[in-house]
Amino acid sequence: MTTNTEFSNVAEDLEWRGALFDATPGAAHTLATEKVTCYNGFDPTASSLHIGNLVAIMGLVRLQRYGHTPVALVGGGTGMIGDPGGRTTERTLMSVPEIDENVEAIHLQLEPFLDFEVRSNPARMVNNADWLRTAELLPFLRDVGKHFTVNSMMGRDSVKDRFTRDNGISFTEFSYQLLQAYDFLTLYERDSVGFQAGGSDQWGNILGGVDLIRRIHGADSEGRPRAHGIAYPLVVGANGEKFGKSIGGAPTLDPNQTSPYKLYQFFLNVADADAVPYVKLFTLLNQVQIGGLAEAVSEEPQKREAQRALAEEVVRTVHSQNGLDQAEKVSRAFFGGDISGLTADQMEDVLDGSSVTEVNRGQLSGEGIRFSELAVSAGAGKSGGDVKRTIDQGGMYLNGEQISDAGRLVGVEDLVEGRLLVIRRGRKNYSLVKVAE
Repeated sequence: MTTNTEFSNVAEDLEWRGALFDATPGAAHTLATEKVTCYNGFDPTASSLHIGNLVAIMGLVRLQRYGHTPVALVGGGTGMIGDPGGRTTERTLMSVPEIDENVEAIHLQLEPFLDFEVRSNPARMVNNADWLRTAELLPFLRDVGKHFTVNSMMGRDSVKDRFTRDNGISFTEFSYQLLQAYDFLTLYERDSVGFQAGGSDQWGNILGGVDLIRRIHGADSEGRPRAHGIAYPLVVGANGEKFGKSIGGAPTLDPNQTSPYKLYQFFLNVADADAVPYVKLFTLLNQVQIGGLAEAVSEEPQKREAQRALAEEVVRTVHSQNGLDQAEKVSRAFFGGDISGLTADQMEDVLDGSSVTEVNRGQLSGEGIRFSELAVSAGAGKSGGDVKRTIDQGGMYLNGEQISDAGRLVGVEDLVEGRLLVIRRGRKNYSLVKVAE
């Protein structure tokens, strides 16, 4: 393992991390010898980015750390059309207010990653609605459309895949690649943006923008390309499964959709074979630090040091130190068996997926309900006798408190924040009881 902790340029860094899928000829040399401005587009068809977007986000972060200027483009214009890539059917068009709301949410999610205040190369955010929503059709077709052949457009994987299906592809989505190329041209002419980055599924669209700039502006004074593109790989696990899909959908970067605890647990539970590659992709840890984690995985995989470092770094980056503190607190409480110090929201979060039973507030009013009866109705016991035997063995808990009497009355005063109860049987069997609204 090398002891060098820094690379001479960002291209070397990306290559070492396995984060460089492809690049236009001369792109690596330009990144090594010049300071460039590079943009990456983000799709506002959902209210939150997901962890798959972290590859591209961290790409912008690495570019900025090496002195380049990152630009995050949120597609308030292209979002009105929708990228056909990765889809088997036509997407449902969103309303403009919905798109604008998502654009604002994504702006807020991107802000913690990039430095907008540094003097030398501050990050910028742009919204392509600023130029696409006001573009005139006939000038666009004359000035941009004439540089694209239908043959080449039909050759793109995102389009070709749809042609093999019965429902085909509409002209609306077919035109998406022209709009993305026009974005690159506009940023090049307006802000001297000479690089575009994106996932490998965007490589054809990136090349379309590079080619459009070449056709309109030619080479520079030294005969070199004026624009370049780099692409990040599609991240898959050791089992070949697309990253982030193993739990039924990629965790998002919005804490209201995916809590810091769930994000922490997602990365804490990645396979040993994926831990070090993911640390390379999703953190800023250096070669020496990652080398130490690789040794730990090899020698003592049961300690899960690489997974823990990965989870800590990602949650701290996405949700700040406070988010990480909360994730670790919830994890310790849940796996330590004492959840009494958690809030109602945290209890619901950590027990997502557990059985849920509703009771009327009236059932808990007055004297309340016997614990054994409540436990049976919540599925924590087969019968009152079964619950009593478990209590006698010291295996029944209410909100973290060990129960010693099956006849203990459970009332409104036992509700956590006035809305729920948690019953635990043994070490790992939890049942959630909520008050019906």
